[in-house]
Amino acid sequence: MRKFGDWIVDSGDHKALPFAIIDKTMAKLYVFHPDGHLRGAAPVLLGLAKGDDSVPGIGERELSDMPPEVRTTPAGRFVASMGRNAHDKDVVWVDYDAAVSMHRVINTNPKERRPHRLATPTPADNRISFGCINVPIKFFDDVVVPSFEGTNGIVYILPEVHPLQKVFAGYHDSGKPSGNTAANRPRGSTAGSE
Repeated sequence: MRKFGDWIVDSGDHKALPFAIIDKTMAKLYVFHPDGHLRGAAPVLLGLAKGDDSVPGIGERELSDMPPEVRTTPAGRFVASMGRNAHDKDVVWVDYDAAVSMHRVINTNPKERRPHRLATPTPADNRISFGCINVPIKFFDDVVVPSFEGTNGIVYILPEVHPLQKVFAGYHDSGKPSGNTAANRPRGSTAGSE
């Protein structure tokens, strides 16, 4: 993860914006200042299903029409910004079309024990959401909101199935940038909307 963070700053892939890295394997969120200094880290809850891709049209489905196998948190590079969800709560929209956001942990179904899952010492029970990234409330308020409020930011979600270089074409294990031209811009990029 550290090499990947170094690559982001060294290559300028984050366009001097605040950025976050989500390590799905470890169920951990890291939030950085634009200069690459770590602002904070916290455990997160992720999509129930293992996978790196969103099902086409998933953002238009009702939750009741989402079987467990399609509840993935997609991997990629996303231009993210603060916004409001359907319940008028503030969220960071990671992939608006796929309805993937980063938000305070929800506890509408106490049987899911989401706050408890965040507090356990391992990531073994952090897969529960429909694809959104659930963040501890205090961390969301104290770190995420100040980082993304009033500006876009970049959210990098590391893959758990695909190779890192398939998802982030400009990244190489050496941590050295290979150039960030339009032809090799990381998947999930929304160039021009930054």
